[in-house]
Amino acid sequence: MYDNGRGVPKDNAKVIDWWQKAAAQGYAQAQSNLGLRYDIGRGVPKDDAKAVELYLKAAEQGNADGQFNIGFMYANGRGVPKDEIKAVEWWKQAADQGNAIAQNCLGVIYAKGRGVPKDDILAYAWLNLAAAQGNNEAATTRDEVEKRMTPEQKKQAQKLSRELFEKTSKKL
Repeated sequence: MYDNGRGVPKDNAKVIDWWQKAAAQGYAQAQSNLGLRYDIGRGVPKDDAKAVELYLKAAEQGNADGQFNIGFMYANGRGVPKDEIKAVEWWKQAADQGNAIAQNCLGVIYAKGRGVPKDDILAYAWLNLAAAQGNNEAATTRDEVEKRMTPEQKKQAQKLSRELFEKTSKKL
């Protein structure tokens, strides 16, 4: 409420105070939200190590936002050593829960072969899922990947996309 000013005036200090209390009690979404504040330095000093600590706590509890964000930190070497393999592992967990941004990141990583073998079929499938949720960047990248695919690869990618949709839509 204090974060968006719904029913009360916006108050960054109160947002941080409530999220700290909830995070200390193990509430994963509060840990992820507070981690983001440390990540960007909004209402608290910017602190990558503290952001990583909070994201990891949230991610280990299965929080998709925490999983995406810790993956981002690994992908960029912020607060942790750069490790694209760990980034992919965390993004996969978030993507499996329907996180469109993680799905887009997986698609891009498979399209480029960064940290994983290049795989246009997997790239297309993940990008297609993210695009179906309104991620325009994913739609553009998916269309670029599709241009270099054979008709058989497109057929395989669309089948995989449907299978992944069935799997992830049950978690939404």
